[in-house]
Amino acid sequence: MVTAVAIDGWTAFWATIRGIYEMKLVQVIVIIVVAVVLRIVLRFVIDRVVKRIVNGVKKRQGVQDTQALSTSPLSAVRVVQRTRTLGSVLNNIVAVLLVIVASLSVITTINPTILGSFALITAALGAGLGFGAQNIVKDVLNGLFMVAEDQLGVGDIVDLGLASGVVESVGIRITQIRDVNGTVWFVRNGEIVRVGNMSQGWSRVIIDLPVPYDTDVAAVRALMLDVATDMAADPQWRSRILERPEIWGIESISAEAIVIRLVMKTRPGAQYDVARELRSRLKAGLDATGVRLPALNGLVVAFAGAEGAKDDVPLTEPDPVASTAGPGAAEPKSPRKPRS
Repeated sequence: MVTAVAIDGWTAFWATIRGIYEMKLVQVIVIIVVAVVLRIVLRFVIDRVVKRIVNGVKKRQGVQDTQALSTSPLSAVRVVQRTRTLGSVLNNIVAVLLVIVASLSVITTINPTILGSFALITAALGAGLGFGAQNIVKDVLNGLFMVAEDQLGVGDIVDLGLASGVVESVGIRITQIRDVNGTVWFVRNGEIVRVGNMSQGWSRVIIDLPVPYDTDVAAVRALMLDVATDMAADPQWRSRILERPEIWGIESISAEAIVIRLVMKTRPGAQYDVARELRSRLKAGLDATGVRLPALNGLVVAFAGAEGAKDDVPLTEPDPVASTAGPGAAEPKSPRKPRS
């Protein structure tokens, strides 16, 4: 009789334990399922909001492609770029927060006292991770500030010092930049100390044209301005040019050439195409008028003892840097006195 009661007691005990763990397993599964569902729902909501804002801007501007917004007001381009950037960052933040909350909930469900029991260990690990994760925290905070302050956005042409190109993605820790060669650079947000954004406001084309010293400068200036003005009035290009071109004047004078500067304000990102087309038109205009650009040759300094150098060529004191140029570099020598 006593044995039967003991067996019934152990059976009831293990049944209770099994029931508790089965209940906790169900709770863990429910937490994971809820976290996954929340992730899917929040991602859908964020993507939907981003898509609606982008499509609304395109509809108001009457375009179908984002690239066509370059012909629309600049604010429309910034709205699209900033909305996509914020959507990407929000998706990353939501994913990280849900993983952290779900993990803590699962641990608490399995053993409510586990966090309290390992309080000292947790504090020590937290302190160690705090020192080790300083760079991660720095990356996250810097990324959030860059997005909040609209320093850059997806689609912007930027120069970060570490890399330059088009922004393809802005995450909470990493920003992806694709350069002109097609290479994708992964730049940590915490390492970005300056941002040069070439896609905000406006850009400028600067053409420095060297012409022979004896050229009629007034005629060349008039030709350059006429060519640039005709291009600005061309239906194919006038949507990319914001203001009338200007001749800023003579930039420099030397014995070989006179450099005249022409500038033109364009929409951001359009300066490269405009500059190439403007150079082509300037060449055609100069060829039509018979103006030939000078050959800008470098000066060659002959040193005593150099092969082919004439003995009667007066020498000047060479730059001290030349003496450290490596094996075979000319040694500094004193100026030679001219022959009587």
